[in-house]
Amino acid sequence: MQGVAGDERRMPVLQHLEELRRVLIISTLAWAAATVAALVFHAAIFEFLLHPLVSVLAKTNHITSSAIFTSLTEGLTIPIKISAIVGFVAALPVIIWQTWEFTSPGLRPVEKKFVGPFIASAMLLFAGGAAFAYLVMPIGLNFLATFLGNSAVYLPDIDSYLSFLLLLIVAFGVTFELPVIVILLGVLGVVSSRLLRAKRKLIWGRSSALPCWSRRVQTRIPRLPCSSR
Repeated sequence: MQGVAGDERRMPVLQHLEELRRVLIISTLAWAAATVAALVFHAAIFEFLLHPLVSVLAKTNHITSSAIFTSLTEGLTIPIKISAIVGFVAALPVIIWQTWEFTSPGLRPVEKKFVGPFIASAMLLFAGGAAFAYLVMPIGLNFLATFLGNSAVYLPDIDSYLSFLLLLIVAFGVTFELPVIVILLGVLGVVSSRLLRAKRKLIWGRSSALPCWSRRVQTRIPRLPCSSR
């Protein structure tokens, strides 16, 4: 009898593990398929991502009009890395759907009612932050590339540029998520309206400093001293 009871207690755990395995397999396959598709169209993706840089280089006096790479392997590894990131973003709806299928049975009806709007709002706000970062990227690039004037020449390394662009997109995307995060913390009872009023300036100051901090970590900007004429 004890063995039968033990098997009955273990069955739900085994079923959960099997369901988790199914979710991971489907999510991984969706990511892999989207990555392969992105790798096929990597030329168009690179043209889109490099547009802010190319537009800045075309308006200023530089020795090159496009990005460069300094390692032979970067010609292969960079497209694979970017395709994997784009593939993950493209497969995100499938990943979220599979995660929802796995977690929804354990949620209460009132919690299920809030999940959909929270996820939709979070994705829209992050997309808005990413679009904003992409649109203001030429302004920041023009300032950074011409800050030293004639003292140095900017050589736009493609790996450094894409890393900076992705970091900026994530920074602005997370910053735009602040309303959803605050509402979620309020629903969970972590914060209150009184606490938010008291810490309003501190919260907005730190959130606005996040994109500025992301620009400071971009230290790999190869420059060569200008030759004297």
